[in-house]
Amino acid sequence: MGAGVSSWRLAQAVSRFGQLGVVSGTALDQILVRRLQDGDPGGHMRRGLAAFPFPAMADRILRAWFIPGGKPATAAYRITLTHAKDEPRELTELCIVSNFVEVFLAREGHGNPVGINYLEKIQIPLLPSLYGAMLANVSYVLMGAGIPLHVPGVLDRLAGHQPAEYGLHITGSREGDDTTLRFDPRDYWQGSMTHANPEEVAPLHRPFFLPIVSSNTLAATMLRKANGRVDGLVIETRTAGGHNAPPRGKLQLTLRGEPVYGERDTVDIAKIRELGKPFWLAGGYGSPSKLREALDLGATGVQVGTAFAFTRESGLRDDLKRALLDKALHNQAQVFTDPLASPAGFPFKVAELEGTASDAAVCAQRPRICDLGFLSEIVRAEDGAFIHRCPAEPLSVYLSKGGTAEDALGRKCLCNALMANIGHQQVRCGHRVEPPLITTGDDLNRIADFLSESAATYSAADVLTALLEGIAIPAGIAAD
Repeated sequence: MGAGVSSWRLAQAVSRFGQLGVVSGTALDQILVRRLQDGDPGGHMRRGLAAFPFPAMADRILRAWFIPGGKPATAAYRITLTHAKDEPRELTELCIVSNFVEVFLAREGHGNPVGINYLEKIQIPLLPSLYGAMLANVSYVLMGAGIPLHVPGVLDRLAGHQPAEYGLHITGSREGDDTTLRFDPRDYWQGSMTHANPEEVAPLHRPFFLPIVSSNTLAATMLRKANGRVDGLVIETRTAGGHNAPPRGKLQLTLRGEPVYGERDTVDIAKIRELGKPFWLAGGYGSPSKLREALDLGATGVQVGTAFAFTRESGLRDDLKRALLDKALHNQAQVFTDPLASPAGFPFKVAELEGTASDAAVCAQRPRICDLGFLSEIVRAEDGAFIHRCPAEPLSVYLSKGGTAEDALGRKCLCNALMANIGHQQVRCGHRVEPPLITTGDDLNRIADFLSESAATYSAADVLTALLEGIAIPAGIAAD
């Protein structure tokens, strides 16, 4: 559900209810430093930092980023360096700690499982992020937006505190280029563990791994070729929010400009059942009738995003929740599957709302800026260096890196927009702020069903109570 929307508060609320709460693992390092620069209202980040097993590492982050009372409203957020193959130690530490803090807070006060969801497209922070989440005893790892064949083996290695590797996709790489990401947890041990033999240190819990797939072929490939145990599958349809899988074959557009999907893009649930693994259905399953339908098809449960995104516990800004809830109440909410918006190249679901980056006038006023780079492409330059290239960056810069004007057309800066969605919008020149861009599933108008009479808001418990009425299902619903 985008960076910070499925936050620790929402995941905790769902898990406390007895279902599987899932935090978003996207950009947690950037989110942590912005929460600290806002003064850490409520002290939650500092409480999570105090629980981190290596206090010196947590203290370095606190001293570097915490602003007592918060930064002035007109001041810009300090940002971290862009992730690179050869990461500085401080950025790797930030990935470890931020993922630990989010999972720790989601697990606080109850004994039920909590999961975390990553995008395979965002590769560089992955290894230390996984380790940080595992230090906090995360129970499930979900991953989509790519083909994460080697993540199961990584989880096996990290559970034993062993060095792990992951292949980095680099456009234009040549034979002999080092495109492997490496992470050794022992390089970051401190205190009593510094000189310990990893064989003598208690292993971490190896979380269950659930890849998010959108086709029968990919589901079968994950089970056949993954380098370790795959514990189940999340089958996500094209009505889900966020990034969607592109249609198979040549891209065609509707009169409205959305991708055309055909029969080849439909998942055969009977064949998924034959794979013999637990599976959850996602995308348009956030209603009691759709949950029953999924169970009748043999699913273990469903994954729900949109309904939870507008709960009181979600990280989405309250003003954005109110505006779209009002539209949904009048059955006027519109969702557009934008084939161009995402720098990642996947179709991206966008809720149409005045004043956000879904508005062409708002986009026209925003200078092209790329200073976070989570969705940027890594390219081999002629001199052999690995550089970041983003089709949402200034056009002249993008072209100088070998990009084309056609590939840059219509792209939006999702990284800054997703920060704005959760109240951490960057301030530029003391007055101009980054606009939000809300992603949600096609069933946006159905969120009004969770409002009780005369109520203006609803909670995660309201959603779960409605979905589970008359249904006995253990840990079958994931909010992410």
